[in-house]
Amino acid sequence: MSRERVLAISIATAVLAFIVTLAVTLGVRQRSSSPGSAAPGASAPSVAAGASAARKIKVKLYYVSMDGTKLTGVDREVAYGEGMSAQAQEVVAAQLAPAAAPLVSAIPPGTKLRAVYVTDKGEAYVDLSKEASSAHTGGSQDELLTIYALVNALTSNLPAVTSVQLLVDGKEVNTLAGHIDLRKPLGKNLELVE
Repeated sequence: MSRERVLAISIATAVLAFIVTLAVTLGVRQRSSSPGSAAPGASAPSVAAGASAARKIKVKLYYVSMDGTKLTGVDREVAYGEGMSAQAQEVVAAQLAPAAAPLVSAIPPGTKLRAVYVTDKGEAYVDLSKEASSAHTGGSQDELLTIYALVNALTSNLPAVTSVQLLVDGKEVNTLAGHIDLRKPLGKNLELVE
């Protein structure tokens, strides 16, 4: 590969990383400045004051199947969020919450949601705390289940979300645990669901 081509790819990657970071930052600032919204990383659902405080919607969340090789969908109620990014935040926060027995979460313990941003094109950017990677058990199957628990939770419950890009501590990552390529947004994968 020519030196010019390598340089062009490096510049394009740096520009993309800057745009994603800027989009996530602007989404966080926009949510933080609206009344009744939770701060980034808050594990409690954010709800607007008034009538929507008690409003809930039914979603499907994904947990590890009994044999540990697939995901299983479970219906849950989550708080209603005003707008696509706010609703995406509610869905992800519910997916990250500890699972009640006998369910087993595919998400590494201690993982927190830092921010969620959904573009007009339906691409969701989900910024997770470092535990998503540092506390991961490893193994390609476990990594697949972690990733697609989040991707499927958003793409299955929010039809406007077509793909999900996972970030860790505000940065693009190659993988969570060394196996699955996270350098581009991922679409729904129901083949992993029993």
